[in-house]
Amino acid sequence: MLDARIRKLTPNEEVDYLFMKYALQDYARPRAKITALLKSKELIRVKKGLYVLDGKNPRNPFVKETLANLIYGPSYISLEYALAFYRFIPERVEMVTSVSSRKDKLFKTPLGLFSYRYLNPAKYCIGVTQVMYDATHPILIATPEKALADQILLGIPNLHFDDINDVENFLFEDLRIPYEKIAQLNRKLFSKIAALVGNKNINFLNQFLKKLRKKKCMKSSQ
Repeated sequence: MLDARIRKLTPNEEVDYLFMKYALQDYARPRAKITALLKSKELIRVKKGLYVLDGKNPRNPFVKETLANLIYGPSYISLEYALAFYRFIPERVEMVTSVSSRKDKLFKTPLGLFSYRYLNPAKYCIGVTQVMYDATHPILIATPEKALADQILLGIPNLHFDDINDVENFLFEDLRIPYEKIAQLNRKLFSKIAALVGNKNINFLNQFLKKLRKKKCMKSSQ
């Protein structure tokens, strides 16, 4: 049976080895107790040293986004998963996609797939924010602007724009992003991302957003 002391010590289901060792310090062999909990499936191993409690009586259900931040770091959630999180794309994305300043990695766990794409550390930090998923789960995630830039840069192999018409087709036909979502993007932030990344496709998207802004300003002045 899962020790009640563990439940009292954490509000969340996600725990690591050091926490478990501390929570089970009254046991003569804490490591053996952890092994027994894993065998009985009262503890689920996500990866070495990272676990989720059995979930039968959770105060808060485990959060996949929190696990994504913990499994491989430094990292932040981005690409398709972040775009779906912000409701930019209509599809439900099962695999949690992240960006990391370390090499590409894919983790197959009992709780789902978690993928990580490498981004040069110099281009990493801008456009990353902390969001409270709930009262006890802060998560690191790309802003919509950064998630879109990451999707263009890392998410689609051999993507090539010749002009801003290609950008429009990509946004509204390929990704099926609603027009109002694109209109809500922070253009100043996207310009900073574009300047830092220095990618031709992202520069075309930046031009498209500027054109959209001009069109909006002209309409509002009429």
